[in-house]
Amino acid sequence: NSPTLTRVNVWRNIYSSYLGNRIQVSSIFSVEMFKGLKLIQPPSVRYYTNFLNHSFRQVTPILRNRKYSNMASYAKIGGLEVHPVLKGCVENEIIPGSGIAAGKFWKDLETLLREFTPKNFALLKKRDSIQAQIDAYLLERKGKEWDAGAYTSFLANIGYIVPEGPEFKVDTQNVDAEISSIAGPQLVVPVDKARFALNAANARWGSLLDAFYGTDAGPPQTKGLEKGSSYNPARGAEVFKISHKFLDDFFPMTEGAKYNDVAEFKLSGSSLQMVLKNKKTVGLADSNQFVGFNKNGSSLSNVLLKHNNLHVDIQIDRSSPVGSTHAAGVKDIFVEAAVTAIADFEDSVAAVDAEDKSIIYRNWTGLMKGTLADKFKKGGKEVSRVLNQDKSFVSAASGKEFILPGRVVFLVRNVGLHMMTDAVKFAETGQMVPEGLLDLMITALASFHDVSDAA
Repeated sequence: NSPTLTRVNVWRNIYSSYLGNRIQVSSIFSVEMFKGLKLIQPPSVRYYTNFLNHSFRQVTPILRNRKYSNMASYAKIGGLEVHPVLKGCVENEIIPGSGIAAGKFWKDLETLLREFTPKNFALLKKRDSIQAQIDAYLLERKGKEWDAGAYTSFLANIGYIVPEGPEFKVDTQNVDAEISSIAGPQLVVPVDKARFALNAANARWGSLLDAFYGTDAGPPQTKGLEKGSSYNPARGAEVFKISHKFLDDFFPMTEGAKYNDVAEFKLSGSSLQMVLKNKKTVGLADSNQFVGFNKNGSSLSNVLLKHNNLHVDIQIDRSSPVGSTHAAGVKDIFVEAAVTAIADFEDSVAAVDAEDKSIIYRNWTGLMKGTLADKFKKGGKEVSRVLNQDKSFVSAASGKEFILPGRVVFLVRNVGLHMMTDAVKFAETGQMVPEGLLDLMITALASFHDVSDAA
């Protein structure tokens, strides 16, 4: 209904901009463009952004399907046609080492698609029917007094609201502690950018000193306390004061002692002791919070504390630039931060065709194998980023070595039921397959590299 552009031209312009610039969908057209559209009521900016994102996903495979028919020959595997880029990614990069044979994977994928694609379309058809009835109901009552009770009854009559079922209980087994018993932050990260995925994976541990030193969560950058291009000991001293307050709050010491006054961390048997600047020795108010350590010669190099199932690693090195300025030689304080992250295949990415999907599948496989790496320019310099390794400590209770994860536990958000992809098609009809089902099978396949006995 745009007064100046046909719908086809609108999509052609949006699509061209998207392909040419690879910029965020919400930046392509301003909200002003949509004032010419006849809408029941002005939606929010978020609505427009979601509208564009999801519409892109619908139009992209249709437009790109024609491009592929001219540029690439699909490989016929059983009753499926598979784009060669996807086939190469699966067979050459994901399957090797997974314990799953290529023939079995493609056969099982076809079985899954033939069973659930009709059900998928039936669900979409039902959703369209319900939406049409809701639209008609609201349009008929436009401008009239609203009756919430009648609307609720209407939604129940058309099957949008269903009766509440009986109470039930779900028993779970083998659930990761990061989900069952550790309350910690969870990130969401698009998987199409290896750098971002690596950042999320490595967010399990973060430097408290870096956080306070480099952001406005720390001391204001008044004269003499600037961040600068190299370490500023004056700013570092203020950062330590804030960090000491964090330790005072969550790991209090006996006799009301403060970490600002600690001159040395040392072991006494299996107990942690802090020697203060006045030579007095104190311990933790709750000795159970001291759970592990590492030593460099006879001196402690790591002190591991625990609160609410989250750990804090106090790292000690008097010879380091930072540690040499601290009374107790503390060079950094690492806190256990994000414990889980959602690898997003849907909302924060726009990847529908075989090339785009293969990039995402490749990055996800790298996360599962532990091999994902990336190089990029930052501040004019090339930076390499890899996955963090696990951390090892000596148990304060048993004296034996134990391991703490160095990375988050990943969950995966596959594409929903409403999207189709031409990366795989049914051979007899050329029909595109539900993207969510393809995501389901390939992300599960890649996960074998992490959860199998061999892994």
